[in-house]
Amino acid sequence: MPHRHYPPRRPTDVYLFATCLVDLFVPQAGLDAVRLLEREGLTVHFPRAQSCCGQPAYSSGNPEHARAVARAQLNLFPQPWPIVVPSGSCAGMMRHHWPRLFVGDPVNEARAERLGERIYELAEFLVRVLEVDFADAVPAAQPDEQPPTERVVLHTSCAARREMGTREHGVALIDALPGVARIDHEREAECCGFGGTFSLKHPDISGAMVRDKVASACATGCDRLVTADCGCMLNIGHAARHEGAPLAVEHLATFLWRRTGGDARAVQGRSSKTEDQ
Repeated sequence: MPHRHYPPRRPTDVYLFATCLVDLFVPQAGLDAVRLLEREGLTVHFPRAQSCCGQPAYSSGNPEHARAVARAQLNLFPQPWPIVVPSGSCAGMMRHHWPRLFVGDPVNEARAERLGERIYELAEFLVRVLEVDFADAVPAAQPDEQPPTERVVLHTSCAARREMGTREHGVALIDALPGVARIDHEREAECCGFGGTFSLKHPDISGAMVRDKVASACATGCDRLVTADCGCMLNIGHAARHEGAPLAVEHLATFLWRRTGGDARAVQGRSSKTEDQ
């Protein structure tokens, strides 16, 4: 994995690429990502014309379709601000694969490369760019009482772990939270079986993989599973409910917002802006 260069100064503005799964199925994760960024003093810009990262087409062997999706969005982020993505797999697609889609294109190759350099997965951005400090964080519920320790396991998607290297950032954020105990589990490094269209093409294999993941997490006696990828979150959560397993599943952005006080802590950020681009 190439060495990552981080901004020399803390930015004041960022773009949010929300992903199609956040937009359609887990909007709360996107809203909580915005709240976390705003609380750090950032203005969050959201170009409304954004859509999918193109990963489903790309991983299904349809680079032309993926290229069309990417091309339609290359001009949506004109300012040189970081682009924060609350999904490691989508961030990996945009950072590593968008430039490959346009190799040899005299107009879009350099544009895709420059955009890719500005892509940050949310946990990576919070840890390496904003250097957040949750040492004094308290849960929103019952702030005057000492809540019980919440035991969690972390799931990092395949792309987030292997393309973006962001497991370490998720670990750092969770381990810094007061009142939270992170538990390693036997199958943490394994795929949950979602894999986009893989779960549709190979449902029996996918189902076996996610059942193993749920069983491994439950074997730790944890209170919940936390992940920064909505595809994995939906897959594991639905499987747990289908199996009747006592496993709550939560997106990392929502987990962090809740565990750091949520609405009980004043949002110090400047504003969010939805842009018609």
